[in-house]
This record gives sequence, structure tokens and C-alpha cells, in this order.
Amino acid sequence: MSKVVSLFNKAIWIIYHQGPMELIRRTWCYLRKHGLRGVLIYRSQAHNYNLWLRKEAGRIERQLLATLEDIARFPYKPTISIVMPVRNTDLIYLKRSISSVRNQVYPYWELCIANDGSDNKDIKDILESFQVEDKRIKVVNLPQRTGIVWATNAALSMATGEFVGFLDHDDELAPHALLQVVRWLNKQPELDVLYSDEDRIIGERRCEPFFKPDWSPDLLLSMNYIGHFLVVRRKLIQELGGLRPETEGSQDYDLVLRVTEKTNRIAHIPEILYHWRVTPGSVTNRSQSRTGALEAAQKALAYALERRELQGQVVQIGEGRYRIKYRAQGTPRISIIIPTKDKLYLLRRCVTTIQERSSYKNYELIIVNNESQDPATLDYLAFVQQRGICKVMPFAGQFNYAKINNFAVERAEGEYLVFLNNDTEIISPDWLDELLSYAQQKQVGAVGTKLLFPDNTIQHAGVIVGLGGVAGHAFYGLPASEPGYMGLATVTRNCAAVTGACMMLRRAVFEEIGGFDEELDIAYNDVDLCLRIIQNGYYIVWTPHAVLYHHESASRGHYQPERNIRYFCEKWRNFLKRGDPFYNPNLALDRSDFMIRV
Repeated sequence: MSKVVSLFNKAIWIIYHQGPMELIRRTWCYLRKHGLRGVLIYRSQAHNYNLWLRKEAGRIERQLLATLEDIARFPYKPTISIVMPVRNTDLIYLKRSISSVRNQVYPYWELCIANDGSDNKDIKDILESFQVEDKRIKVVNLPQRTGIVWATNAALSMATGEFVGFLDHDDELAPHALLQVVRWLNKQPELDVLYSDEDRIIGERRCEPFFKPDWSPDLLLSMNYIGHFLVVRRKLIQELGGLRPETEGSQDYDLVLRVTEKTNRIAHIPEILYHWRVTPGSVTNRSQSRTGALEAAQKALAYALERRELQGQVVQIGEGRYRIKYRAQGTPRISIIIPTKDKLYLLRRCVTTIQERSSYKNYELIIVNNESQDPATLDYLAFVQQRGICKVMPFAGQFNYAKINNFAVERAEGEYLVFLNNDTEIISPDWLDELLSYAQQKQVGAVGTKLLFPDNTIQHAGVIVGLGGVAGHAFYGLPASEPGYMGLATVTRNCAAVTGACMMLRRAVFEEIGGFDEELDIAYNDVDLCLRIIQNGYYIVWTPHAVLYHHESASRGHYQPERNIRYFCEKWRNFLKRGDPFYNPNLALDRSDFMIRV
């Protein structure tokens, strides 16, 4: 009911501020993108996950039928050691957890269990009985409670496999979990780290799936998105000295931060291989334990910054979600480039809010005037030029966004470039500081902002390549206060692209890739730029902590030439075929809210 009220209020706002035609346009865009399918099929994540599970059950069943033949053909059959610390576990859940390992269709594993001084004597008996039944199970009974870190390290000390997987004492592995890990290792035997998607078990119900992106280093610094099922080369864990007691409660987060500092040979398996059980006694349901875990995670992130020699502050922004407030180094010159044509009310607001609201002051404003005709606009441009507020550069000829910005960069002074639409309005005073703190990092190629419509719904929260067949904005239309799927609308994360409506990058990166592709004169030039940046080994970052209003396409409209679409899709045909690595293939490509694909 609240969703209906929210939609009604939004419709009233659009009619009042932008007119009934804008409401019709947005409704038409929604129906064109989602069709009746969006209304009839996409009811909720829970509903879609039930549909997805039915379909997935059949796929897994067919997959398991060919298992023995597949395993026989594997040239590489590593032993995987599953480590499990146990402490006063519910006996039913403990048996299910151990059985989920014994039921693995891939047979080359060992289960290393450390009983951390459990008070329940039956636990020791159950572990011993499993050990007798299956020689691949190893058990050590610690005489007294040592804590999860020491217990896990005790289990690790028994491991002999080339790889180690981590399993909590009341969780379960999917029967094909190890098989899929080894399949990936046979394709890429150099891999050091593998992780998968996961869901939760509440009672007997599977729910709350987390369909994750591929390796995303900036997202990992915002939240422990890797979680389960984590498999790491044992040699790497040994070199790091195992788990560390100073991060007890978030020792797994600390480990994955340290491991991924030592290797970039990391793979994501986009399948749910791990089932995380939520029980009354689990950390997720105990406020004291939860608080301790969140504080330990904050500590693990602070250690990570120290090791990486990065200056910044770790701030908790939600449960399990963090912001790294990096400190920008120095005050380098930033060139802010704004193409414009007439529409003085937009340009004046953009320039005024930059001047009045930006805490960072070492910038130059470059307005590229693309044949404005309005006398008031021409007077304003002359005024800001004379006062030294902006540089005004005339650009003659038909509008070509890519060519205009390339033209401006050649004449800009800044070491850093900001491409900014004239229909934007600054909200966050530290927007330039935030963008600069990421653009200065050598692995970051470009960084984008959170853009809001004037009604405080999201216009841009990163770009998903492949959305709608070409590319589209994540969380489009979501209320700005909503966290989005798994909180991803609230945290800094890596994307395939960010919008050129507000984007910062180093001039050196821009020149390295050859600037904008001028064949893409109207649309997708920003996405193309970002994909070429990724091709050159950099990451694209989206931050929700630099916020602007975007009066979207108020100056140029929503026109997307067919020639741009054809050119982009042909140029990036292979990328589109493989899929956006920062968007899970189990999520829908015909809507922007990370709905499960069915």
C-alpha cells in the first residue's frame, strides 16, 4: 500500500512541476522498458526467487547427472580442505552442515573441524561418529573455549588441501559447490581466490539471495560483499599467518582484505553455492555480537588503509556498510567543462551552485558555447567571462558532445577533468573533494556521482551495460533515502560506467585512451569512454557521497540516435555478450532495480 501511495505522490509531483506530458512520457518509458511483464511477473524479490529456485533445481539436477563424466575429464583435481569451527551448535544443524560436505558430488575434499570447547557433550560424540564413518573428516577437540579465530586456525592447521574453503557450523553447501569451484580451477588453474553467490535459510525456507558482482575492490572496502562461499589457495593463507585475533568478529572480512592485497587472481562464480542459516543464536540476531562484529569490521578496514598507505577515515554508514573518507593529496587544478546552448536558467543555476557550494576552490570553469542564440544567454556568457568567473569557448557546428569535450580538454589547464552537464545543481559542498580523493588513486580511471531528480529520486547510481539492450542507470527512480538491493545504492562501488553528466578523471587517463569517440555524438559516448578506461586496466568508481541534482536532459532532451546505438552495440558486441562484470547475470536486464531474472 505504501508503494502505491509513493507512486501516486510522485505522479502528482511530476504533473505539478513538469506537466502531464512528462508523466505520460515516463509511464511510456516504463512500459516500453518493462512491458506488462514488469507488472505481472516482477512482483517482488521473494516471489521471483521462488520462481528462480524452481528453474534452478532443474538445471542443477541436469548438471549433476553428468558429474562423474565431468570429474573424470578434469585434468586438475585438487583437494579442497573445508575448515569448520564448532561451538555449542544445535545438533540438527550441525549434522546438516557436515552432511552438506559429505554430499558433495566432487569427492576430493577433507573436512577439518575444531570443536571449540563445546559444553554439550553430544557434539563431541557426533563429531567422532562422523569421523569414524568418513576418513576425510578430521576433528580436534579443544579443551576449552578459545574463540572463533583460534578455533578456525586450529582447523586450518589440519588442512592439507591445495585450497581452503570456509564453512560455518550451522550453514550448508550446495551439493555442487566444490564441483563448480574445481570447474573454474580447470579453466583458470592460476586462480588464488574464488567466491560465489549465497542465500539464507530461515526455518526451512531459502530466501534473501545475494547475487554478487565480479571482483570489485572498492565495493569490498564498503562492505564484505564476498562473504560466502570463500575458497582461497592454502599457501596464501599460510603466508599471511591465518586469521588474526585482533579482528575477532570480522576475522573473515580482515582475511579477505589481506588476501586480495596479495593477489588479483580472483574469480566470482555467479551461482548460489552457500546457504547461510539464520537462527535465534546467530550473530545476525544478537545485538551485542552484531555490534562487536561491526566494530571489528571497522578496525579491519582501518588496518587495510594503513597497509595500503592510504590516508582516510572509516565511517560506519549502516549495518555492515562503511564509507572510506579519503583525504585528497594537495590541491591540484581541476578543470570543470560545461557544454551549453541557451537555456540560461539552467546554466546560471549550475555555475552559481558550483561557486557558492563547493568547498574545493582550485578549479577553473570552462563553458563551451555551442552556438547560443538567446540574447540573455550571450549577455551572461560575456559577463562571466569579463569577471573571470568562467572561460567561455565558442564551438561552432552541430552539437557533438564528444567533439565539444575533446575540444575543451585541449584548452584546459587542469590536471584533473570534470565533465558536467549544464542542467546539474550542486548539493554536496565536498563533491569535488570526494571525486578527487578517488581520481587520485592510481587504479581508478574515472569516478561518478549520485545524481537525483528534483523530487529526490535517483537519476544515476552507476551504469549497467546491457540494461535495456544497451546501457542504463542503476536504481533509476528509487527514492534517494532507499538503500536499494543489498544496500548497493548507499555504498561506493565499482561499475562498468558512470554518466558523463558528472564525471571526474585524470587528464593523463583521458589522453591515454584518446578522449571521447566522436562517432558517438549524442549518446553512449560516456559509457564508451568508461569501457575503454576499463580495457586499459583501470576501475570505474561510483560514489553516493557526492550528490547533485540533475534536471535530466532538460537542455537536450532524451534523443538517442539509432546510429549511436548501432555503432556502440557493434563496437562493444563482445562485452555485451559476456555481460557487465559488475552486474550479476541472475539479475534482470529489463529493469533497473536489481530484480531477480526469471
